[in-house]
Amino acid sequence: MNSQTPVDAFLEEPAINQTVPPSLIEEPPTRLWDILGKLGPGLIIAGSVVGSGELIGTTKTGAQSGISLLWLILIGCLIKVFVQVELGRYTVSEGVPTLEALNSVPGPRWRVNWLIWYWVLMMAASVGQLGGIVGGVGQAMAISLPITGDYARMVSLPAESDIKRFVKWENDLAGSKTEWSKLSALSQARIQRGQEITRAELAAAGEEGATRLADVTAGRKIVEPTTTDDRLWAIAFGFGTSALLWIGRYSLIQHISTFLVVGFTFVTVSNVVGLQLTEQWSISAAEIWRGLSFSLPDPEDGVSPLTTAFATFGIIGVGATELIAYPYWCLEKGYAQATGPKEQSDAWANRAAGWIRVMMCDALASMVIYTVATIAFFLMGVAVLYSEGRDPDSVRMVSTLATAYVPIFGPSARWIFLFGAIAVLYSTYLIACAGHARTIVDATRLFRGVKRAGAKSDERWLLVVSVLLPLLCLMMFLTGANPVTLILVSGISQALMLPMLAGAALYFRYTKTDPRLRPSAIWDVFLALSSIGMLVGGIWGVYSKFAGK
Repeated sequence: MNSQTPVDAFLEEPAINQTVPPSLIEEPPTRLWDILGKLGPGLIIAGSVVGSGELIGTTKTGAQSGISLLWLILIGCLIKVFVQVELGRYTVSEGVPTLEALNSVPGPRWRVNWLIWYWVLMMAASVGQLGGIVGGVGQAMAISLPITGDYARMVSLPAESDIKRFVKWENDLAGSKTEWSKLSALSQARIQRGQEITRAELAAAGEEGATRLADVTAGRKIVEPTTTDDRLWAIAFGFGTSALLWIGRYSLIQHISTFLVVGFTFVTVSNVVGLQLTEQWSISAAEIWRGLSFSLPDPEDGVSPLTTAFATFGIIGVGATELIAYPYWCLEKGYAQATGPKEQSDAWANRAAGWIRVMMCDALASMVIYTVATIAFFLMGVAVLYSEGRDPDSVRMVSTLATAYVPIFGPSARWIFLFGAIAVLYSTYLIACAGHARTIVDATRLFRGVKRAGAKSDERWLLVVSVLLPLLCLMMFLTGANPVTLILVSGISQALMLPMLAGAALYFRYTKTDPRLRPSAIWDVFLALSSIGMLVGGIWGVYSKFAGK
């Protein structure tokens, strides 16, 4: 009688690159230009991360904290690439997709191990994150191409939070000025600028502005109306994404993501450079140095920028979902197939080392792209939104972010931003849905104990999940949940996953990596530092959230 369980049989089956036809085995490129031609998975990952983590999370962190958390944003970008490469190393050499590899990590298991069960929880939060992102696309489209005009009209009115802040400081300045006297000159100038902006917005809103001011002054809550335009556009993009993923393939996704992200990143970097050339919006070298000095911001008006920052830490650069998805894109690019079936020969070891080197170049190139984009978005949030006391949130998420482009690009800023926002948000939505579909199909196979059918995931199930997932994310947005909250909740869940992935990477490195493919001692040091940083970031993020710090 065979006592082997389905999971045992599953774990003993051949790896993907053990059944590669000889015609697909290829020697790795050695010249720089040829290596650049083989890059791609990292560009897809860069396209995925720039939308939510960089555009929304990072800019919001800068808007809340000012320059003080620049150090955390920078570390969040640089620290994860070592774990990313280590997960990629294992996949390229062994031909094993990420979830299957994680399922082999020791620890409690029930059908699958504990890491896979937590991945299920994180994936549920990630569906909410993508709901927030498709909502952001809908907001941007509702402003740029209104259908009924109800959304554009609604966001032209000042938000309740802005009016509350306005009333608070107006009362304090008219009275004892107790709180005002405790502020630094920089904070006073920032608040004064915000007061002028809100005063102008209230005046421009006429009777509606006066009514809102009266309601807030009397302590009555402002109930924002449910708008139609943003929902209609989100529905259109949700169904359109389902269709695109049905017909799309790896190369299409790679080309779309590259075009969208590079274009908007260039615009954003240009905007930051332009801000630095102005007197009012520039950030001095002394402020930059302060941002790198490991200082922490204080909560202000009941808002904890540190909580937002650590939620952002989970999704800036390569977040946990991108770390898991990256090896799948490496498989689809063909790195493992080109390496060929694992052998004890020197030829295989040299070929595997060469393709791992290509994968490392791919990961490092993507790190440069998303680090430049992340720092640019953060500095933009500091220079404009923080100085004006603005905080992108809820139904005004996109319209508030657009104001960060006004000082340089003037009245045309909104159109430049809206095009870019649509580009990067939709790029994230498309790529994340495509990546999640691949991991979900792989996970269902793990839970059922079903063997792999071949080099790729079951095409039929992949198509079904690719069609249904964007629609499920769309439903999350249509529930009326705050898009920013959905994104930050996912960020916290991913921050928790980061130390788990770091531990798994160390496990693969020291127990499963082929001795012939082991990295240098210097790489091991950086991998250890990366793992420690991800552990500290994950624990601190949870503490700051639940301790209310």
